[in-house]
Amino acid sequence: MIVSPHRLTLTALAALSVLAAPFALAQQAAFAPAKDATAITRQDNLATYQQLPFADKSDFEDAQRGFMGTLASGTFQTDAGGTSWDLNKYAFLKGDAPDTVNPSLWRIAQLNMFTGLFKVTDRVYQVRGLDLANMTIIEGDTGLILIDVLTTREAARAALDLYFQHRPKKPVVAVIYTHSHADHYGGVKGVIDEADAKSGKVKVVAPAGFLQEAVAENIYAGNAMGRRSLYQYGAMLPASARGQIDAGLGKTTSRGNLGLIAPNDTVEKTGDTRVIDGIQFEFQMAPGTEAPSEMLIYMPQFKLLDTAEDTTHTMHNLYTLRGAQVRDTVQWWKTINEAILRYGDRTDVVIAQHHWPTWGQQKVVNYMADQRDMLKYLHDQTLRLANAGYTMTEIGDQVQLPDSIGKKWYNRGYYGSVNHNAKGIYQRYLGWYDSNPANLHPLPPEDESKHFVEFMGGADAVIAKATQSFDKGDYRWVATVMNKVVFADPSNKAARDLEADALEQLGYQTENPTWRNEYLMGAFELRNGVPKGKGINMASPDSIAAMSPDMLLDYMGIRLNGPKADGKHAVINWNLGDGRKYGIELRNSTLIYTEGVTLANPDATLNMSKNEFARLLMSGTQAASDKVSGNIQKVSELFGLLDTFDSMFNIVTP
Repeated sequence: MIVSPHRLTLTALAALSVLAAPFALAQQAAFAPAKDATAITRQDNLATYQQLPFADKSDFEDAQRGFMGTLASGTFQTDAGGTSWDLNKYAFLKGDAPDTVNPSLWRIAQLNMFTGLFKVTDRVYQVRGLDLANMTIIEGDTGLILIDVLTTREAARAALDLYFQHRPKKPVVAVIYTHSHADHYGGVKGVIDEADAKSGKVKVVAPAGFLQEAVAENIYAGNAMGRRSLYQYGAMLPASARGQIDAGLGKTTSRGNLGLIAPNDTVEKTGDTRVIDGIQFEFQMAPGTEAPSEMLIYMPQFKLLDTAEDTTHTMHNLYTLRGAQVRDTVQWWKTINEAILRYGDRTDVVIAQHHWPTWGQQKVVNYMADQRDMLKYLHDQTLRLANAGYTMTEIGDQVQLPDSIGKKWYNRGYYGSVNHNAKGIYQRYLGWYDSNPANLHPLPPEDESKHFVEFMGGADAVIAKATQSFDKGDYRWVATVMNKVVFADPSNKAARDLEADALEQLGYQTENPTWRNEYLMGAFELRNGVPKGKGINMASPDSIAAMSPDMLLDYMGIRLNGPKADGKHAVINWNLGDGRKYGIELRNSTLIYTEGVTLANPDATLNMSKNEFARLLMSGTQAASDKVSGNIQKVSELFGLLDTFDSMFNIVTP
């Protein structure tokens, strides 16, 4: 059966922009090749054509409406001379779906190939398909207002250059960030100068809490998210019918330089308005929906509503596979409902910062209402089953959307899925524990796997039985039992290969591109090992510069190796030179800090700015002696207790 029964802060995507394929896909010939779809996978994929309304081609019409032109070469470079964006590698996305791709996934992958500059309505344009997200361009009276500016400065610059090929060249007078995910702000330095933002010459507008949220998620769990995002987005997979074909919201993310310019104008509440260069904007706050800091934008002159990322042509993530806090489904559906009530009867077109617009007042309302209903259905039915005693895993397999909303193309699982979103809702309310004491304190995976394999008669017996299950098409079970054998003995090549084969078929069957990427990345690493090379660094210079002293000290505490710090004590005062000061104490293997105090009898005092402290924390270098008074060795000892995380830790092997 087809996996993902109707099927994800993209801040981790920012990391992929600086990845730039360091794992050298040029070495592809040395990698174990992907395999054919099995007969069972072929049959299941063919069955999809009978389950969904493929005869409805309206999305293909809307995705091309207003087309003005695209990149002649299909590619542009990073400032360092590498490839930032290349649509040519997706040239295989033509015709009917091959055996190795779910036809519904093939459909969205083809839709996301309609790229370039599009006219939405008078004075409103979008550049789509030059990055994961869209850049929206509003023509003001004297200049341009940009809504969201892609992931990298290279992509943003290319998008604006494409616009200028077809429209008069005008200065950018404002940038509006709809929310705090990096694929919507990271390209800002490709379209405006930071000095112009600091002086107020160019307005930079963002929702309340934007800067804090844009930075925090990248840093605190950034190393884990960065590694996991390689799986979610298939960053190391070749673009092919047996590899990466899409990311759901768009093809993938551009590579290059991620930036951040702080907003100089913050929207605080729903109903706030701004008139920017003759264009009126009305804002609806949407915190805790798709991003912790987010807002919708209504433009009455154009009868146009920008829903940011709260409605798109896919079921979105409530829980994202790379890892993040579970989003608030109630807040999200209520935000869409409020938007319908506030703007539905006066909106002729709705745009979002991914995918293509929807035109026509009634179509707009129906589309938004169906997405609202889908979110509320997932929430309510998950909790209904939870209150009936079902566990997270059981609920994930039981919840099914009714056909009235589940077979609408814009509610299909191209980013979120019914299965993992339902699990996310369960997690938000009830956490990881299902109340079964047998699951309260299980053995760690390696120990559990060794016992499991021993009880089943040894690795050879398990592999033999699993091979029979594979032949029957029971790929989920094969992946489960082979994972046990691999964790019991990671050197067992037969187990690794069989698990990889099962994951690969699951990837070929799934409707969800991020599920596909997860499965195929797992298969890739089982066959080839974890690639050598530098992984993802989530902490861009602009993100570090935007961190508050409290955030820097929080991150320092996260990196502190508690066992190594056992029995050690240190008292450090930090004077920032601008009147601010912090008292920092290492005690009980824990870093405690307090703003505005000077601790008595310090071992040392740091006399350095926030940026100097950030460089010391992030670079691992020794503190300069002229910046420390007191015992500099004590400072070195404290910073020596901080872990440096492995950015390419194992996932599918112990």
